[in-house]
Amino acid sequence: MTTPVKQHLIDPEICIRCYTCEMTCPIGAIQHDDTNVVVDPDTCNFCMDCIPVCPTGSIDEWRVVETPYSLDDQYGFDELPEQGDITLPENAEADEIEALDDAVAALLAEAHKGTGGRARAPATASKPTINLHPLSNPAAATVQGNYRLTDPDSENDVRHIVLDLGRLPFPILEGQSIGIVPPGLDATGKPHLPRLYSISNPRDGERPGFNNLSLTVKREPRGLCSNYVCDLQKGQEVQITGPFGATFLLPSDPNAHLLMICTGTGSAPFRGFTMRRQRERPDARDSLTLIFGARSARDLPYFGPLKKIPEDFMRKEFAFSRTPDQPKQYVQDKLRAASGHIAPLLDNAQLHVYICGRKDMEQGVEDALAEIAEGAGRVWSDMRGTMREEGRYHVETY
Repeated sequence: MTTPVKQHLIDPEICIRCYTCEMTCPIGAIQHDDTNVVVDPDTCNFCMDCIPVCPTGSIDEWRVVETPYSLDDQYGFDELPEQGDITLPENAEADEIEALDDAVAALLAEAHKGTGGRARAPATASKPTINLHPLSNPAAATVQGNYRLTDPDSENDVRHIVLDLGRLPFPILEGQSIGIVPPGLDATGKPHLPRLYSISNPRDGERPGFNNLSLTVKREPRGLCSNYVCDLQKGQEVQITGPFGATFLLPSDPNAHLLMICTGTGSAPFRGFTMRRQRERPDARDSLTLIFGARSARDLPYFGPLKKIPEDFMRKEFAFSRTPDQPKQYVQDKLRAASGHIAPLLDNAQLHVYICGRKDMEQGVEDALAEIAEGAGRVWSDMRGTMREEGRYHVETY
């Protein structure tokens, strides 16, 4: 009798083709074609290095199988196969097969620390278009504008890039991303893989009714793609892939309250969320809460426009960690300070929580929300689990 084995798979419906897992895998077990990113069952050694870096959780899929799905099988997946019935060898327990052995079980436990489970799309969100333009057939966009968002004296160079798609169909939803393909070849002589950037405008365009989109990009000192994008000039042509992302989406429910927590360029999708609400429901009141962290006001993208949004349309809390002669404040500090506002929201069945930004903010935010829930006599892990199952809790950190 064949002994069942545990196989690592990637969910093609949720994967955003950012290729971070492929670049992270130390043994080359992850590869891609024009359609899917897959795991070679003959190479994967369950090192788990790919688990924490995946921004969507699509990498975190496992099946117990008698015969592993081949690469050809995986390349043909439109969705993951369900866990089928298997025949266990005599004297084998199901949980033993699930873990395979104590070492793999320990690795799984370590890899899952802080990941908090699988995100789901809001039940009311529109169905997104995914991977319309894969790496083998990128779309050509023209740069309409490149504007610096941060103060000229700031060491953080953050740009607002507007791309014109002309007559090319490229439907996007708020919360999705696109890939930018930097020119040139990598150290192995292969074309560079796309780098992923969140779209920062609503579905009807940066300018309403126009087929364009915008990105919020921070220049990284050694960033191959970020320097390329930040240096783009008006009229240049850019190769883009996507769109990607099926879970970090704006709910269609007009009564949903959005709690948006971000740092730096993590504000990009929330700009799209807010502009969509402004265009769709300009008379909405008390349905948006933004907690936004940056080093200082001059380092905070979109600070000027944000200040002009009426407080009764969107409540705004800014956390600055490097303001001269002021104590350092982070988004988790602002959450605690606003606990009187946040605690009732956590009990609201129409609350949707979105967390976006640097990965090192994630634990602090979790701790703050847990304290707020505990202060209200609630158990945060239970509340978060319910929200996640209902498609109301989303984390996208990097």
